[in-house]
Amino acid sequence: MCGILGVVGQAPVNQLLYDGLQVLQHRGQDAAGIVTANGKTFHMHKGSGMVRDVFRTRNMRSLLGSAGIAHVRYPTAGSAACLAEAQPFYVNSPFGIVLAHNGNLTNTEELKADMFRHDLRHINTNSDSEVLLNVFAHELTQRLSGNELSVDAVFGAIEAVHRRVRGAYAVVAMIAGYGLVAFRDPNGIRPLVIGTCVNNGKTEYMFASESVALDCSGFSLLRDVQPGEGVFVSFDGEFHARSCASDTRHAPCLFEYVYFARPDSVIDGASVYQARIVMGEKLAEKIRHALPELDIDVVMPIPDTSRPSALQLANHLGLPYREGFIKNRYIGRTFIMPGQAVRKKSVRQKLNPVACEFKGRNVLLVDDSIVRGTTSKEIVQMARDAGAKKVYFASAAPAVRFPNVYGIDMPTRAELLATGRDEAAIAREIGADAVIYQDLSALEEAVSSVNPKLSSYETSCFNGEYITGDITPAYLDAIEAERLDGKAGAEQGGSEQMIDLNLNVAEQNLM
Repeated sequence: MCGILGVVGQAPVNQLLYDGLQVLQHRGQDAAGIVTANGKTFHMHKGSGMVRDVFRTRNMRSLLGSAGIAHVRYPTAGSAACLAEAQPFYVNSPFGIVLAHNGNLTNTEELKADMFRHDLRHINTNSDSEVLLNVFAHELTQRLSGNELSVDAVFGAIEAVHRRVRGAYAVVAMIAGYGLVAFRDPNGIRPLVIGTCVNNGKTEYMFASESVALDCSGFSLLRDVQPGEGVFVSFDGEFHARSCASDTRHAPCLFEYVYFARPDSVIDGASVYQARIVMGEKLAEKIRHALPELDIDVVMPIPDTSRPSALQLANHLGLPYREGFIKNRYIGRTFIMPGQAVRKKSVRQKLNPVACEFKGRNVLLVDDSIVRGTTSKEIVQMARDAGAKKVYFASAAPAVRFPNVYGIDMPTRAELLATGRDEAAIAREIGADAVIYQDLSALEEAVSSVNPKLSSYETSCFNGEYITGDITPAYLDAIEAERLDGKAGAEQGGSEQMIDLNLNVAEQNLM
């Protein structure tokens, strides 16, 4: 999962982009990058690590211009942390284009082969985002009239991208000398919102993975980019939008509401916080009807994502709610750390129990989900070490039994705790007295109750149904093999550097 931003403003946008990336840091901690446009010149800085570590004052001073895009990344499909794959990506033809992408393409190898044989374009990295950029650049070149770019050509290129590309993608890009482009896959799997701000009588535009980036930057939420829609904002502030796909379906990733998005975000018209409140209500109903024999003394969240669900669950069951774990906010999110050993080591650094809340009590721990089970097992043991008599573990999400191929880093079946195990076996594996999962139908109802217009979701990690219709067992085997190769590469990798470039494209000819 990644975070993307795009801004077309009236004044320098480097600080806006930096602040927006800080707010979206939870979506990726592997690398960060910003590109600004000053006339026909792009200014780029990107590097490995957290936003605060990648950008220094000298870097910010060099990011000139009143438009820009930005990205925070974590690697998907098992790829090792690699500066060469930090975004945004750049190609010099036509005009010069930079692109940032959130999601994961499912036909990357096919596209690579087509580009080598037919498009005559070369791909330098293993990133599907570079592939996506080159597909867009090629299709844009095919639609130019001489050396001039029209709005119709931009939307025609996006239409062609939708025809050629499969998978999940939310994109922001800039075309040197012209403007900013944003588009979203025809299923609307990955989120992308539009915000506006009036400055000196002129409208500025911001695109972001989550609405919280707009809130913290003084922009107001206008709407979401629709599935299959393309948006083009010229550097002069002219706004154009058009549906660029004939067959669309609004099916956002359900895991965004469970885990990834910040609770203060609104994506696809649904408040993440409100959705998590209802998840707690639904989970309480299941416990009341399916497991009334559980003798629970106190409900505790696993901070931070599960707090709204845990609080509402406790309220519905009439049980005390307590904060049993204190979180060290200077440790990264364990789910998106690249290695199992690193995740396991960091759990006890990240959380510390408040012993007096556990001693002699039967405790119900509530988490947003259980993926690999490494964190859950450590937490259950910490609760027992702190004196809990019994430890029950509830998940606000259903059991994760299948790989996600649309941009979430959990591709191997062997890594998923619930694969091949029922709830009793899962409880034994993590050391809990019982495990309770949310039902998938209840989770869908929780989000739909907040926005009734949402009726379809991407739920493959829960039920194995892949919305793009192109995922086969052979495909899953291939990405699992790629993940193993990526781990081997990570063990051999060296230290990373920063990339800081001024890409002057004013005099470049079309190729």
